[in-house]
Amino acid sequence: MPTYRDKARGRHIFEFDRIINGQRVRARKILPKAWTQAQADAFERQESARLYAVASGVEKPDGLIEDAVRIYIKHRLPSLKSGQNIESELSLIFWAYKGRTLSALADVCRDYAEKATKDDGSPLAPGTLRNRIRYLTAACRYAWKKHGLGNHDPSERVEIPAANNERHFYPSRRDMLTIARACWCHSTRAAIRIAFYSGMRMSEIIRADRVGENFVLADTKNGQPRLVPIHPRIRTCLGVALRDRFWMSKRFKEAARGVGLGYLRFHDLRHGAASAMINGEVDLYTVGGVLGHKSPVSTRRYAHLATDTLRGAVGRIGKKSPTKKNKNPTDFSPSA
Repeated sequence: MPTYRDKARGRHIFEFDRIINGQRVRARKILPKAWTQAQADAFERQESARLYAVASGVEKPDGLIEDAVRIYIKHRLPSLKSGQNIESELSLIFWAYKGRTLSALADVCRDYAEKATKDDGSPLAPGTLRNRIRYLTAACRYAWKKHGLGNHDPSERVEIPAANNERHFYPSRRDMLTIARACWCHSTRAAIRIAFYSGMRMSEIIRADRVGENFVLADTKNGQPRLVPIHPRIRTCLGVALRDRFWMSKRFKEAARGVGLGYLRFHDLRHGAASAMINGEVDLYTVGGVLGHKSPVSTRRYAHLATDTLRGAVGRIGKKSPTKKNKNPTDFSPSA
């Protein structure tokens, strides 16, 4: 019988030993400890059928996830802007998929979501967990679709964990100036001021071209070019060389911690710019245009900051329009 229970281990063992098309095919697998006899029997039927199909040439052998990742790194990542970062992220989860097959991708992702932690043992941020699973899933799917590795789409049963990465920190101009003055790095100080007075991301600040009185971004995150007017208060920053985003992010964090604002990230300066515009009674559509949002849904996260606008709207309830006159002075209605 291919499946039997090992009393010493307390587990079911699957063993396969057959002569198929003149070739001997052998396989052995220790099944999970929690599996019942019914689960072991179901696995036996499925795996025996698969082994027969592979040996008969009906089905290709199941590839390894690490092979899929190698294919993805070699053929796909060189064409992606974030390819180097993705390769680094995939290397951090190698322990989770080492030796595992493509058909086990869903189980690998589920196990990783349950066991993955930071170096200090604390849980990973939901966004980090989500991104790493998406990178691994994309690698496996690419190898299957473009290079014929495996028999079926390995991502079919993968569950991507939900993550809400929205941050609700809106540094004020005073916060920005406090951090900038505490920062010893000249290029980082300039980047801090540009970020607050333009709403641009760090990567955009580094690659933006200056054309007349505007920053011009030919290639942005949403795939569309963007023009951002240069604020008068950052003209003195325009001649400063801005190159290394990781260095400047680190210098920003050091300065922020030094003045008691360590919870802020460089990207929060972009949110601070949005807050400043909204408090200056700039409409959400225009704010979205400055920030380069492709969809109004992205800008909607700042809607709650427009308190003065909302207060004015509520205050108009029950008021008559100043352009309309009461045609019948004797027709009075009770006040609402």
